[in-house]
Parts: sequence; C-alpha cells; structure tokens
Amino acid sequence: MTRTFITEYPVVAEPGSGTGPYGVTSGPDGALWFTMARSGRIGRFVPGEEPTIHRLDPDCQPTVIVSGPDGALWFTEYQGHRIGRITTEGEVTEFSPPTAEAGPYGLTVGPDGALWFTELGADRIGRVTTDGELTEYPLPLRGAFPSIIDTGSDGALWFTLNQANAIGRMALDGTVTVHELPTEAAGPVGLTAGADGALWFVEIMAGQVGRITTDGEITEYPLPDRAAKPHAITAGDDGRHWFTEWGAGRVGSITSDGVVEVHELPSPGSEPHGITVGPDGAVWTALENGALARVDVDPGRKH
Repeated sequence: MTRTFITEYPVVAEPGSGTGPYGVTSGPDGALWFTMARSGRIGRFVPGEEPTIHRLDPDCQPTVIVSGPDGALWFTEYQGHRIGRITTEGEVTEFSPPTAEAGPYGLTVGPDGALWFTELGADRIGRVTTDGELTEYPLPLRGAFPSIIDTGSDGALWFTLNQANAIGRMALDGTVTVHELPTEAAGPVGLTAGADGALWFVEIMAGQVGRITTDGEITEYPLPDRAAKPHAITAGDDGRHWFTEWGAGRVGSITSDGVVEVHELPSPGSEPHGITVGPDGAVWTALENGALARVDVDPGRKH
C-alpha cells in the first residue's frame, strides 16, 4: 500500500459544528474555494493564511463549486434554486433557472464554454452562459435525481441519475442517452472524467466505484467496505481516481485497472464530501466537521 500523509486544516471557527465545507475546487487565483452547505457560505483558503468567508443567503445551501471559464467561481444553490457566481474579490451574482424549485446540484464547464448543471428536483439539465443566459433540457425520466455532471472526452455532458440507477449522456443539442447500471439500487452520485477517456463514478448505496466508456460499456468495482457510502470522485494527477467515503471517514483511490486503496482521515466524524486536485497538485477533500484535508502520497512534496 502506498504511504499516504493526510493533513487537516480547520477553516471554520468551531470545528465539528456541522457547518463545514461540502464542495471544493481549485480557483484561478491559486486558492482552494469551498461551499458550506449548511450555513450558506463560500470560503477561500490558502495554507498558511486565514480563510476568507463570504456570506450568502443562509438557507440557500450552496453545494458544488467549479472554476469558471471567465476567471470567477460558479456554484449551485440547491435550496436557493439558483446558480451563483463569485469573483475572486468576493462579488456575488445569482441566476435563477426558469423552472421553479429546480434544485440545481451538479455543475461543470461544458465544451462550449458555458456552465452546465443538473436540476435534481426537476429532472432537467440546465445551461447558463457567463452572461447569465439560461436554457433547460428535460430528461426522458421522472424522479431520476440527476446529480453530478462532467464533460466527457467525447464532448458530451455525462451525469449520474441517482434514483434511476443509471448514467446519462447529453449531447450539446439536448439529445439524451441513458445507460442503466448492472447493480440494482446502486445510487450513483459522484462522477468525473477520467484520465483514460472514460467516466468514473461512485455508487453510494452499493459501495462500489464504476467506470463507463463513451460507448456505454460499464464496469463496477466493489470497495473493501461496501457500507462506506462513497460520495464524490475526481481524477488525480497520479493517474488514479480519488474518492471520498462519506459514511466511513476515509478517502480512497482506484487505478484504471481497478486496484483500490483506502486511507483513514485523522479526525473522527469528518464526513468527507467534495474532492479535487488542488493548486499544489495534491488531492484535497472537504470535511463537514469543519476542515479541508490534504492527501499527499509523496512525502518529498513541499507544502
């Protein structure tokens, strides 16, 4: 097993309060940006500096955050039913999808330079330009709970359908293809474009990591702890795909040929959710107990 070093950095005043980070991404300014879903805030953090916290509507529940093509950070407001944009200076703009109670959740930069998002509460995929122009595309399923979305190597949008037990693909013209998972009631959530040209995803209810090619071929890999509740996944710079085990307080990695390693987080009850590759090239994960954790598999790498 690879020797892995994990360092936790508290970013809230009262760690363990349940108001800690949920989603996390690398910003264009070399900082880590994160959402605080339970308290309606957006944070910015650089190791060695005090975090900066930007307050939103306390009930808006910001979830997924990404670095946009315009040099700003974009995020979804699941309970606020809006798409948010925040500059690196902290100026916030919000956009409301046409469908009421849309529940936007997943978010990614599309191949066309727009932001594409899932509407978990409305069974739609949305698109917003950096100027705020909004378009929605209905899915052919009801009650599907579209969750995380990313751009595939084929130039299409790929997303998990949590309650439909499937992976969806949407072309830029709105054409949808649905790929059912082999395992029943698997509950796919996190998804990422892999370094191998496939899409990798996690099944929170089945305790598995999945891989789907752009041709629709699916492979599933059971985790050592099937009750770990894997939640998010990202492609690391080391060729592995890193994921969080929300129910077990661990982070794990899987190689392209299915070799899995898992690593305990230092603090109990950490509740890891989002995961990303940081500006420093290390893997970072958001912990709802109030911290960001840095996962380093190279002890010689400078902090």
